[in-house]
Amino acid sequence: MMNSSAFAKSFVGGKLNRVFPIQNPILWIVLLMSLLLSGCVNYDLGVNFDNPNRGEFVQHIKLEEKLTSFSGDSVYEWLNSIERRARKLEGKTRRLSKQEVIVSIPFSSGRELQAKFNEFFHPNGTQKSESVGSESNSELPKIESNLLVFQNNFLLLVRNRLIYDLDLRSLALISSNGNVLANPGSILNLEFSLNTPWGARSVEKTENTILPEKNGHQLVWKLKPGELNHIETVFWLPSPLGIGTLLIILFVWAGFYLRYTFMPDPRVQFAPPAVTGGQ
Repeated sequence: MMNSSAFAKSFVGGKLNRVFPIQNPILWIVLLMSLLLSGCVNYDLGVNFDNPNRGEFVQHIKLEEKLTSFSGDSVYEWLNSIERRARKLEGKTRRLSKQEVIVSIPFSSGRELQAKFNEFFHPNGTQKSESVGSESNSELPKIESNLLVFQNNFLLLVRNRLIYDLDLRSLALISSNGNVLANPGSILNLEFSLNTPWGARSVEKTENTILPEKNGHQLVWKLKPGELNHIETVFWLPSPLGIGTLLIILFVWAGFYLRYTFMPDPRVQFAPPAVTGGQ
């Protein structure tokens, strides 16, 4: 692979024509993007758990003005489509500006989080309904995203295992001979975070596993554009159902204890008076 610094060296050394034809218009587009569009897309995706039965996943997307001026109305349409998909999943949107939006979608269980998350990023028929016959849409990079959530109830606690696989290899800008023209990481700033009441721990399983940064009870993964990204984590949450059941049992037990310890025995208190003879 050839990173942006190596590409610059080949340009200065006068070897550009040997690597890429100078007449290739794609070359100039990539050069403009690498030089002018650095850090143009900031995409923060976070999953927040309050308890096993309540939470939300939040997306904060901010586009720099230099990208919107370069891409035109297609970028704004992309933000509008995100808002439409969020409302379809009972989510809320907050448009901070024309280039910045915050989307939050609630969930009531791990299963619902998995269903809503995957439906948001793979809506049925979205590409067909929004393409409107545009040939350029068929050339957009395809991103594979899949989230899995497993929950196991242990009476008072719920063990959660979250697995997220994100294939961003299509975002790499590749030339015809297989050399990378520009580093997509310089254009895209992508983060995934998990926030839980008691924190979480990352599970290292594969070579594509990303190590997170810990900030209190929050784990933050910096996603790598142009690569496979694998996230796997385990965390525990208190079980409201189990805790509620335990409190009911303790309340009933305390009632029996107080009744038969500090109050007279009802069998003695309400016993009929003894009948005396001799009358």
